[in-house]
Amino acid sequence: MKKIALLLIFVFASFFATVQAAPETVAGSTEQKVEKSVTQAPEKAQEKTSAAAPAKTEEKAETKKADEESKESNTDWITLPKKLSNTMTIVAVLILLCACASKLSAWINMPCLLVFLGVGILCGEQGIGHIKFDNPVDANIIGSIAMTFILFSGGFDTNWKNIKGLCSTGGALSSVGVLLTALAVAFGSFYFLRWAAPQINVRFSWCLLLGSIISSTDAAAVFAILRSKNVGLRGQLRSLLEFESGSNDPMAAFLTIFMIGIVIAEANSGVTATFSSYRMIVPSFIQKMLLGVVLGITWGKIMVWLFNKIDFEYDGLYYVIGIAAVILSYGGTELLQGNGFMSVYVTGLVMGNSKFIYRNGVGRFSDGIAWLMQVILFGMLGLLVTPTILLEVWWIGLAVAMILMIFARPISVFLSTIGSKFNFREKLLVSWVGLRGGAPIMLATFPLMADIPNNKMMFHIVFFVVLTSVILQGMTLMPFARLLKLDEPLRVCPRVPLEFDNTGTMDGDTREFEIMPNSPLVGVPLSAAGLPKGALVLLIRRGKKHVVPHGDTIIEANDGLLVLAENTILDETEQKLK
Repeated sequence: MKKIALLLIFVFASFFATVQAAPETVAGSTEQKVEKSVTQAPEKAQEKTSAAAPAKTEEKAETKKADEESKESNTDWITLPKKLSNTMTIVAVLILLCACASKLSAWINMPCLLVFLGVGILCGEQGIGHIKFDNPVDANIIGSIAMTFILFSGGFDTNWKNIKGLCSTGGALSSVGVLLTALAVAFGSFYFLRWAAPQINVRFSWCLLLGSIISSTDAAAVFAILRSKNVGLRGQLRSLLEFESGSNDPMAAFLTIFMIGIVIAEANSGVTATFSSYRMIVPSFIQKMLLGVVLGITWGKIMVWLFNKIDFEYDGLYYVIGIAAVILSYGGTELLQGNGFMSVYVTGLVMGNSKFIYRNGVGRFSDGIAWLMQVILFGMLGLLVTPTILLEVWWIGLAVAMILMIFARPISVFLSTIGSKFNFREKLLVSWVGLRGGAPIMLATFPLMADIPNNKMMFHIVFFVVLTSVILQGMTLMPFARLLKLDEPLRVCPRVPLEFDNTGTMDGDTREFEIMPNSPLVGVPLSAAGLPKGALVLLIRRGKKHVVPHGDTIIEANDGLLVLAENTILDETEQKLK
């Protein structure tokens, strides 16, 4: 109760600060208008007088115009610091509010993104914060930047050993599966809207754009729910979902941009696109995705080489290179006509599974940046939502969500995984855990920016689909996994109080080795374990605690030995402890 009380106090205090800060921004704008009106009042009177008087010379007119520009510039410089401080205060309050309110997600068993979106809506123009943010161009730019860092972090944290046997299945889900999902949603929503809302008069291309936007999944939402319940998924289901979610966002982004071009062409010409227009998606997809993968590998290899070869005097510059790697991977690939989102994910995958100095630090840093980007992304998207429009289209959003969850997703999963090693129950679970997250809402800003027909309606439909997916599928995920007997206890490892990062001064690293219950080392003192010479056991993870070892420490089942040694000795230690 004490934690809840403190959190509630913080929430209300943050909201109060936001409410107080928001009018400040308005006040700053009002002051600017007043100052302009005061400075412009004599000018208007002078203009009236000059209208009656003979025409002024061209030189006097230019002088007057220069004076006006100078006065406006001076007024802007006077109000700029106050406006900047107000904006920074509001942004800081929103970030703090989202970060601290995420604690609620563990208590109510809901993903953090719902909390972030909720904070954004509450602080929006029609909420208690009265913050007006309706610029789709800025939202798209911020969202695209945020997605690049989120995808890089996702790739960096992905273990290649866990997914290399799933490349064919995961690749099919993230490419063919995304396309099938988009098509199924398009057909379902097209005929539903023609029947239920003929006055909207939507085209099939508009519905296919809608399906493309909501075709990607968000495994982070799934894993947040699993961790809150201390439950995992059996077999390679987790690795498959992780690989699919990280690699299907680029495909969804590609389809979205492609379909926006078709929708705009139809709107301008009034002619329905032919099959040949859609057929162009195949060569374009192959070119952009393959180029994205190749360039992503190239950028990743270059950055790993640069980390290992360059010798900075200041450690912080290595993290600057990490940020540059993300930006270069996306921007450089887009300039070369590749898919930047795919390139960023592959760059993170290559770097995360390579050895380079300060690798652990870069991983923690990118994880922190990714969380910051998620807070900014979801909070900003929440600000874009207009609750009154959401109430008008909720029934369409609910229908599209049902089409997606019950019809489109199962069809795409079962067709994409034909010939895979996953059985019927596992495919059924994969079909149901395809939760939608921040990527679809971010992709929905592209139609807003492109100004296509019914773009605001589409954005709010996508928003409602995401909410329905997270709430409904999130609440029923664990009962469904237990029903299919695909759940297993999740072992939560405590945080290691000692961290090691290779700074290039030694050829070594730390690695944790788990002692299985049937290991012959169970019950043996550490001094008699026969570890290779040069292997130093720093800590022993035992349950939810860590033990400082000594020679007489008895090794127990499920212990985790944190060993520091050179890389060759670590490999020998792994063979010894198998």
